[in-house]
Amino acid sequence: MWKRDEAPRPASGQPMAAPQPQAPQPATGGSPRPDAAQQAQHMEKDIVNIGKSVVIKGELNGSEDLTIEGHVEGTIQLRDHVLTIGPNGRIKAQVFAKSVIVLGEVTGNVTASEKVDIRDNGSVDGDIISPRVAIAEGAHFRGSVDMQRKGGAVVPQGAKPAQAQPAQPQAQANQPAAQPQRVGA
Repeated sequence: MWKRDEAPRPASGQPMAAPQPQAPQPATGGSPRPDAAQQAQHMEKDIVNIGKSVVIKGELNGSEDLTIEGHVEGTIQLRDHVLTIGPNGRIKAQVFAKSVIVLGEVTGNVTASEKVDIRDNGSVDGDIISPRVAIAEGAHFRGSVDMQRKGGAVVPQGAKPAQAQPAQPQAQANQPAAQPQRVGA
């Protein structure tokens, strides 16, 4: 909800004196600090909410944390911020964010530079690329997980590493393949 900045006018028709803003009181023992109401107001400005009845089709870009309770189809890019899919959120999109918290449903690939967290009753149908992944008991996930480290070289699927592989002798051909080599580690 929004608040009116001005006080309502009296019914008698006489003008009211404008309320004087109060200066914040300095805290005892040091520098002045904003009170709890100012801190809460500042925090509210840093998080944007998309409500249950909102439907977005197309590309969604932003430079602040975002909570989605509605429906989004297309692409979501919040590369340096946190994306939260609320319990009512239904996403059919490619997602790119610093951190993704899933409480609702996501259909599409999720790429996060820090962490993907699928909470209770959250659902992801798609591939996850993130250095940290948490899947809570009761969550749904169908897809693959690539937990690449920061700064590591990314090798596209199907591409061969730059190092030459020695030929395997015929005697080892029937044995299971060795563990794949790490690239950039």
